[in-house]
Amino acid sequence: MGRKGAGGGNAADGAPLPGEEAVARFCEHLASEMGASAHTVRAYREDMEAYLRWAQRAGVDPLAPTYRQLRRYLAELDQARYARTTIKRHLSSLRTFFRWACVTGLAPADPASVLSAPKVDRRLPKVVSDGDVERLLAVYGPTDADGAPREQTAAQMRDAALLEFLFSCGARVSEASGLLLSWVNFPEREVKVFGKRAKERIVPLSRRGAEAMARYLEKARPELLGDRQSDYFFVSNRGNQMKPDGIRKMFKRALAAAGLDESLSPHALRHSFATDLLEGGADLRSVQDMLGHASLTTTQIYTHVTPERLKEIHGLAHPRA
Repeated sequence: MGRKGAGGGNAADGAPLPGEEAVARFCEHLASEMGASAHTVRAYREDMEAYLRWAQRAGVDPLAPTYRQLRRYLAELDQARYARTTIKRHLSSLRTFFRWACVTGLAPADPASVLSAPKVDRRLPKVVSDGDVERLLAVYGPTDADGAPREQTAAQMRDAALLEFLFSCGARVSEASGLLLSWVNFPEREVKVFGKRAKERIVPLSRRGAEAMARYLEKARPELLGDRQSDYFFVSNRGNQMKPDGIRKMFKRALAAAGLDESLSPHALRHSFATDLLEGGADLRSVQDMLGHASLTTTQIYTHVTPERLKEIHGLAHPRA
């Protein structure tokens, strides 16, 4: 985590931490059997390694802590001024780990299951305004923000198609990275994506999204591939699969070029996709299916409306408005 405090510090002299092998097996289980993305596995690993370092310093058996010891660990995170959302995430990692460790017999009990998470203020997801979306999509597009034609390089065509795909489908970065050629159906204007836990879904493509992807496929992808072959739809400048980290770096460059808030993540386009659908009249269940959420509760966070939208609805619907 790179931060000192309850989770900081390293094992002495680079020696393996007690419980490190169990955490490695746990992460392998997440990737191979649960279908977790590399980003998710890395987050779990960092949380669990922070816990292992604390357990070593506190003289606690990392695979057999008591309920009180785990509560003390969370209390120390709080004392170190970690955000409540971060503490809640650490607890979630512990719960998932000990649930698995009990099933596999690596842990004698599951003390994390009875711990309660700190209350967190519900924050609305960050979204990108319609105007800012247009500025972002224009960064690598065939026309600039003023509508003037632009000569695109092969990499710019790919990046324009990637941004359009993310916004058109509300896709995750990992889903864009893993998209195969055979999963894109241009005649029907739809794509098949595999989300968390290898859950398959079919998502419609917008007209602009399909056009940008078809342009990239015809003109840019062959140039990027050169003599190589690939089953992946989006390929890097060297003709390899476009990795999630590469997509995130491209997104940051696009934000800077568009003059937008560089703290935004590609997930903000997913949030914007969902919010636009709901404000356009889509039902919650359909949005859930398109986002690939396992629970409708996760999708319900997008049902927030702005005061301006409330006034608009009131003006249209109320007989005395």
